[in-house]
Amino acid sequence: MANESEAPLDRLWTEYEQVFHDFDDLTLARWMSQTLGQLQGRVWRLSHPLLGAYRLAAQTGHDRQIWLKRMATPPSDYTIATCCRAPLLPLVTRDVLESGLLCQHCGATAVPFDEIPAELRPRLQDWAECYAPIHAVVHREETHRSAGAIPERELEEAAHGAEQLLARVGREIMPLFLDFYPAAVWEDQDECLEVRPEDIPL
Repeated sequence: MANESEAPLDRLWTEYEQVFHDFDDLTLARWMSQTLGQLQGRVWRLSHPLLGAYRLAAQTGHDRQIWLKRMATPPSDYTIATCCRAPLLPLVTRDVLESGLLCQHCGATAVPFDEIPAELRPRLQDWAECYAPIHAVVHREETHRSAGAIPERELEEAAHGAEQLLARVGREIMPLFLDFYPAAVWEDQDECLEVRPEDIPL
């Protein structure tokens, strides 16, 4: 059932991505470089439309190895990600302890957790350790089938807790990233708990 509901959305994103497929390599490289300049100096929600467009371009660029061709120069404040040699635009997710900071271009770990700046690690660890049991509520039924369905009230409380913690990472922790990175991105939803970006006020 989930696959059926996701298929139309997948098709829509594929349609959106087509514009970047139609760009030649030089146009795509320049567009990404200019957009990185626009992203610089701020932290961004993953759901922001400009970030969504950049992610689509970045995926196309990664497939075509645009950054390896060095057809355009990214803004100088961006370092190069070791995972794919693209400019580093790190993404913080609820899995930061296991996954570190993710790359917007290839989706791999760009910065392992133990390589994140020491000033950020304790805050991220505290946040992720608070988030993990809240997120785990929705998956408890999957791991303990005999326990039966999770009460609706408990799911609602977990969703509310996720909203509060996602708002906290966006408001309190992400601005600190600008001391170390020219721009950064944070995941502002939890699909498992049905928490949407519009549920996360800052």
